[in-house]
Amino acid sequence: MALIVQKFGGTSVGTVERIEQVAEKVKKFRDGGDDIVVVVSAMSGETNRLIDLAKQISDQPVPRELDVMVSTGEQVTIALLAMALIKRGVPAVSYTGNQVRILTDSAHTKARILQIDAQRIQRDIKAGRVVVVAGFQGVDEKGNITTLGRGGSDTTGVALAAALKADECQIYTDVDGVYTTDPRVVAKAQRLDKITFEEMLEMASLGSKVLQIRAVEFAGKYSVPLRVLHSFQEGPGTLITLDEEESMEQPIISGIAFNRDEAKLTIRGVPDTPGVAFKILGPISAANVEVDMIVQNVAHDNTTDFTFTVHRNDYNNALQILQSIANEMGAREVIGDTDIAKVSIVGVGMRSHAGVASRMFEALAKENINIQMISTSEIKVSVVIEEKYLELAVRALHTAFELDAPAAGNTAE
Repeated sequence: MALIVQKFGGTSVGTVERIEQVAEKVKKFRDGGDDIVVVVSAMSGETNRLIDLAKQISDQPVPRELDVMVSTGEQVTIALLAMALIKRGVPAVSYTGNQVRILTDSAHTKARILQIDAQRIQRDIKAGRVVVVAGFQGVDEKGNITTLGRGGSDTTGVALAAALKADECQIYTDVDGVYTTDPRVVAKAQRLDKITFEEMLEMASLGSKVLQIRAVEFAGKYSVPLRVLHSFQEGPGTLITLDEEESMEQPIISGIAFNRDEAKLTIRGVPDTPGVAFKILGPISAANVEVDMIVQNVAHDNTTDFTFTVHRNDYNNALQILQSIANEMGAREVIGDTDIAKVSIVGVGMRSHAGVASRMFEALAKENINIQMISTSEIKVSVVIEEKYLELAVRALHTAFELDAPAAGNTAE
């Protein structure tokens, strides 16, 4: 008998019929003897519908009132799922974030969880009830409703699992696990049986959209075993864990992540003096623009070229700021490029294997793909390339690092 927290996203509860299917799945686990806590998102499209309504009133809705409004989406789902469970003879009770007392800070629309009072849920579990909790929301110390930002239901699920000391947190989604890369790009991509928190965090931050970054961080911090499963297909899914012991027999690289939403900016001919990086990136940071990769090249004439990448949505804002900086510093020119993409290889096996980066560069060179920028860490190597070569690069790297699924009938002994 185990205590399991199950989280179902918007597509999993997108219709009444799907909510009924979720109820069947939850009943099956409970009939098997497990204690179950369920976290659900709003029905797919509902949060966007509510935000659109708010924007019909104001282009910039007051964050506090926006939170009050969008939190209602999950309230509908928890009630419907509890009804569906009760109809099946499963005792169930639904709670909002406020009722559970998921305490957050007061940063409306992007709040962070500070504490969870698990006593109420624990009493219900002991009484034999399935507890259904609204994801994505909480309450601050003043009693204001808060929301956790996009994908916050994953974080709610993991946080509840940590507070309840659950045996596992299961994230149900529209894929049957974490793959070596996006199967829509590489048909031979393989589902991973297991991946470490560290690898999953890198994959999530580098463009893999299977799990929300904050949820992976939370799971790693509190050692919550996390499993990604398909909502309506049976299968073992992918277990995300701290355990690296079994990685010796695993490939050096666990996966290849990519991101099309990148843009590159370069300021040329800046005086090469102390503090130049801060003079360039300080105003960018002050405008709440996140900088990703950075390259600085010093020329023979004591000037420097400074290149960095930002999210494509921030490109125009960052370009204007950089042009202003260039005028102040007497730089030669500012140039930008939105036709780029980032490709990354990720794996804890890099720690014990030399030559991983050169193998990556060789694979790209064979396809005549030029590398514009390089960034490395202990378990990842990222490169910026022209966007038009993205899928070719991913396929080439997937093959080069022997991640392709074996052809039918050619499985290794």
